[in-house]
Amino acid sequence: MSASFTDRELDLMSVLWERGSGTVSEVREGLEDDLAYTTVLTTLRNMEEKGYVRHEEEGRSYRYHPEIPREEAGRSAVRRMVNTIFGGSRERLLMQLVSGEDLSEEELRRLHDFVEDELEREDRE
Repeated sequence: MSASFTDRELDLMSVLWERGSGTVSEVREGLEDDLAYTTVLTTLRNMEEKGYVRHEEEGRSYRYHPEIPREEAGRSAVRRMVNTIFGGSRERLLMQLVSGEDLSEEELRRLHDFVEDELEREDRE
């Protein structure tokens, strides 16, 4: 499933990914923004309809669990960003990330090593 989160949904998912699960109150407490209980509840219900989360009964409340792994959401978000901002060019995204930030020499070396590993893997296939 390819997920396309709103900013608010992503905020709630971040709490669920970090904690593994949460009630509406627990998710609300984990947010930086001070959202109303009903806002968090409504957003979680909408996310459940989309298949992003599921719930189980826990006493008088529901405990919500993420159904979309963080890595999958990240891939989807990067794909959307590449297509909308960088015209489909992953190369332009990478160049922006490398040139637009003050990366340490160690970070640049790790990126270099990663690209080298990918090139070697491609050669083996």
